[in-house]
This record gives sequence, C-alpha cells and structure tokens, in this order.
Amino acid sequence: MIDALFPYVAATFAAFYAQFWRVLAYPVTSGQRVFWLYLLSSMVFAYWVYVRRSKASGNSPRSLRSFATFLFPKEVWSHSSAWLDVRYFFFHQVLGKLLYVIVIAIILNGTFQWVTGGPNLVKATQTVPSPTWVSFVVSFGYMIVVIAIVDFVAYILHYLQHKVPILWEFHKVHHSAEVMHPLSNYREHPIDNIAYAVGTGAAFGAMMGLANNYFGYLPSMPEILGVPLILFLFNIAGYNLRHSHVWLRWPGRLSMIFPSPAHHHVHHSRHPDHLDKNFAFVFPMWDVLFRTYHMPESDKDVEFGLYGQQGESEYSSCWRLYYIPFRNIAAKQRAAPKSKDDNAPSNPKA
Repeated sequence: MIDALFPYVAATFAAFYAQFWRVLAYPVTSGQRVFWLYLLSSMVFAYWVYVRRSKASGNSPRSLRSFATFLFPKEVWSHSSAWLDVRYFFFHQVLGKLLYVIVIAIILNGTFQWVTGGPNLVKATQTVPSPTWVSFVVSFGYMIVVIAIVDFVAYILHYLQHKVPILWEFHKVHHSAEVMHPLSNYREHPIDNIAYAVGTGAAFGAMMGLANNYFGYLPSMPEILGVPLILFLFNIAGYNLRHSHVWLRWPGRLSMIFPSPAHHHVHHSRHPDHLDKNFAFVFPMWDVLFRTYHMPESDKDVEFGLYGQQGESEYSSCWRLYYIPFRNIAAKQRAAPKSKDDNAPSNPKA
C-alpha cells in the first residue's frame, strides 16, 4: 500500500518544490505582476507623485531618504495586514496556484477543441503563417478584440463576486486588506482563482477557437518580452501602484480609457460612495458603459478594508483567509429560514 502511494507522494512534493522556485523567480519573470521592470516603472511613477506632493506642500529640498520614507511608510509596514500579505503570498502561490494552473489549462484547451472540433491548442499554435503586414494587422486586431472580450467577462465575474452573497464571501478575502502594497494583489481565495480560471479561460479558449476557424490558423499577439503588447503597457504603467498607498490618477478623461492605479484604489475603498465601483481590470470603458465608474479628484475619502468593519480584523492568518469564507457560508446556510416567505434580501456587504 505504502509502496504504491510513494510515487504519487513523491510527484506531489516535486510539484510543490518546483512551484516554490517558480515563485522565487517571479521578479525575473516578465509574465508576473512583480517583474522587476514593472516594479521599477511603478517606482518612477511614485517618484513623480512624490515630487508633485513635495512641491505642493513646499517641502524641499527632496532627498533619497525622504523618498524612501514616502515609498515605504511606517503606517503601512507597521500594520499586521501588510505582513500577512507577505506570508500569504508564499503560502498561496505555492499551495493554491497549482490548482489554478491546472484548471485554466484544462478549460482553455477544452473550449478551444469544442469550438474548432479539431486539434488541441498546443498543435494549433505550431501552425503560424510567414509574417507579412497583413498578418501583423490581423495579429494586432486579434489582440485588441480578444483582450477586450476576456476583460469584459472578467468585469462580469467581478461584478457578480460583489453582488452574489456566496461569491462575495470568497472575494471578501481580497478586500480584507487594510493597507496595501504590491503583494496585496495576491491576497485571493482559491475559489476566486478558480472562478476566474473557468470564466476567462472559457472566453479566451472560445475566442482562440473562433479565430482559428475564421483565419485557418491561430494568430499570435504582438509581444514585448513575451507579454502581449496591451498587457505589457498595462503592467508597466504603474500597475504595482494599484495595490499601494500611492494615489496616481490619470488626468481628465484618460482614466476612462486606460486604468490608473487610482481607479483600483476606489474599488478597494470602504467609503460608502466607493462601494461596488470600478470593477474593470484593463478597460475602464466597461465601468463607464454600465455606470459603475467613479473617479474622485483626490484620495481624501479612500480607506482600504471591508465596509462596516470595526476593531481588529478576523482575517489575521493564512489559514483564516482560506477558512473563514467556508465558515461564514455554512453559518448562513444553517441560519437560513426554512420557508421561502421568510427569506429576507441578503446584503453582500454584511
């Protein structure tokens, strides 16, 4: 019995070991949000904000030390929520992300094959025409359409995560951060990850399948460092400030076209005026179109955390970030009235 199980146990440990080293390599992996170039560009944007604030307040001369204090403020890094995000980053990326990778691979390939009725996704990517100006135009247009459609599906999923009580219990984990830094981006429950893997994976697979059927091959997207051009621009335009204390708002209507870090700050704010706003990830036009867009001039009312939360947060450990949503859902199910007539509207923010 033990001898029969040993190969599976060994393979599991090998997978976790390999994932651990992949996580350590995130800063040198261009497909990861904390790639060194994205972190560096965010520091440049943060320095611009720092200089503007210094000029506005009349504080000069400016120094590298004062910028470091601005970039790593004590009120953030003395907070237990900040260090929980550091621990959870390693905990979840090693233990939880393997499941996400497996699910999205299955969904992508399965949807692609269902739409095309043909070969799997790996074989399809091996058939690429010789590059011409026509193929470049096709690839560029394909990139815009696919990313826009997948972003729209992500917008719908994100909206449902806030409006459907069961889904909100899992998504609440991400919003429980009371201060934010780039690793707060990874404070996500595995069920959240699976929901996005299924939804966006199916949309992406279907779009690739339709493109393959129409063009007779699968167009490749224009890339920089192995990342689709639009997503590269999205990441390098201060992406890591989206989860930070640094308020950066694009001027005028530009924030309605391309998402600024401030766009996501408002989404994380527990101020009543900011609840259920700014669901879009890449294209804020979805928020504008469906009237969930909100962009104040300043961050004076922005405060991170859960609406109505008082006292110390119960989301205080890696295990509790995983466990609390299941506990809350089970408690609500037990407390639910037996009769349909007695059912009261649920409050997803409760």
